[in-house]
Amino acid sequence: MISASDEQLINELGLRRRHRWSLYDHPNLIRAASILFFLVVWEIYGRETDPILFTYPTAVVEAFFKLLATGELLRQAAVSLGALAAGFGLSLVLGVGLGLAMGRSRLAEAIFEPHVNALYATPQVALTPLLMMWLGLGFAVKVAVVFLFAFFPILINTASGAKNVSASIVEVGRAYQASRRQIMFKIVFPAALPFIMAGVRIAVGRGLVGMIVAELFTAITGLGAMLSLYGNIFETAKMFVVIIVLAGLGIGLIHATQMLERKMARWKESERAVS
Repeated sequence: MISASDEQLINELGLRRRHRWSLYDHPNLIRAASILFFLVVWEIYGRETDPILFTYPTAVVEAFFKLLATGELLRQAAVSLGALAAGFGLSLVLGVGLGLAMGRSRLAEAIFEPHVNALYATPQVALTPLLMMWLGLGFAVKVAVVFLFAFFPILINTASGAKNVSASIVEVGRAYQASRRQIMFKIVFPAALPFIMAGVRIAVGRGLVGMIVAELFTAITGLGAMLSLYGNIFETAKMFVVIIVLAGLGIGLIHATQMLERKMARWKESERAVS
């Protein structure tokens, strides 16, 4: 630690290097300037365009507060988030559970792998009309579609993480007479956690897409239904409100997932190379 006398001596001799101000040291300032420039260009271009085909930021802000005042935006967002939470939660539980089983058991892998590969290769959008026939047009079909979109990234990444666990670590656990349950949840699961969280990050975005796909097909309730309605009646500004809300929701969920990953796998952060 530098004492006061040492600090004074350094200043008198002029040994301290003055750090020159650089724009590269302020990435948030660059981001803010980039966003501001984009909004200005959008505002200028949007005002010169037919409002049926395009809009501009101030009109979107005005439409946002109108939808907020009527309560429609919050009401429909709550419906969409409910379906997203239910479908994603189901995909997380089943995806991690089945992924760990397939990653650690050759028998489970042999049984489930053909079915997983077949369903994963099938476009989930193509299954949506079939699910609508089976489950109707309500909440259940939205949950099912979100589940299909989010399930496979979690499952595949979890299975890959479980397979990549070092055999020597597992052998150490067995040497200390750890039970199969302890090996699974105290050795395999923590070691596979970075793979699982990578799958969860992908699944969050895919689950959001699945939610909108289901609501566009049913067009009854939710943010997707609002998107379809305002598109049909050429309310472009209100359409952009829904699009921006969805984008913000996606960004927020991905950041929340990253924060959760850093909290749950702090040991991995210390191993990560920083450039």
